[in-house]
Amino acid sequence: MKSVAVFCGSRDGKAPEYLEGAEIVGKELAKRNITLVYGAASVGMMGAVADAVLENGGRAIGVMPEFLKRKEVVHPDLSELIIVDSMHERKAKMADLADGFIALPGGPGTLEEFFEIYTWAQLGLHEKPCGFLNIHRYYDPLVQLFRHMLDQQFLDEKFRNLAMVDDTITGLLDQFQAFQPPSVNMNLKEDQT
Repeated sequence: MKSVAVFCGSRDGKAPEYLEGAEIVGKELAKRNITLVYGAASVGMMGAVADAVLENGGRAIGVMPEFLKRKEVVHPDLSELIIVDSMHERKAKMADLADGFIALPGGPGTLEEFFEIYTWAQLGLHEKPCGFLNIHRYYDPLVQLFRHMLDQQFLDEKFRNLAMVDDTITGLLDQFQAFQPPSVNMNLKEDQT
């Protein structure tokens, strides 16, 4: 694994554990020589993970749509900044650059980015690992929702396991290393997504 896309908030979050967790992620990515691919901002969780990567000798690639350059503060020290025309292009570019995808705490945008990538995995459009880093138990309600989707038969077990969950970045990256993608049957009558 040479690069990981990290989806996360442009805010700090309420608890100090969120930013602390983002910094730990950045340090671990740099330690493992894994390039960070993210949304290019210098604020919130996004800024914290990028700062930690760069401060520890790692590489950070930011991907930002042109229109967001006026709303978000672009990180000034990125290894590489890629400007695209739209949010769709941003997600596609991040998907191309990354060997795996991690969601840290964030809001609706974070979830939207993650779930598009997760859905692409269900459809067999990529075979890259996806996971939630459950910092300060942030994703506990979402883990519960996945169980509910399974119980209500709106999600197949093999696809549930596409969304890995761990409380530590080391544990999640170790899961990524061991990841074996499931076979995908595109006949929706047999393989309901």
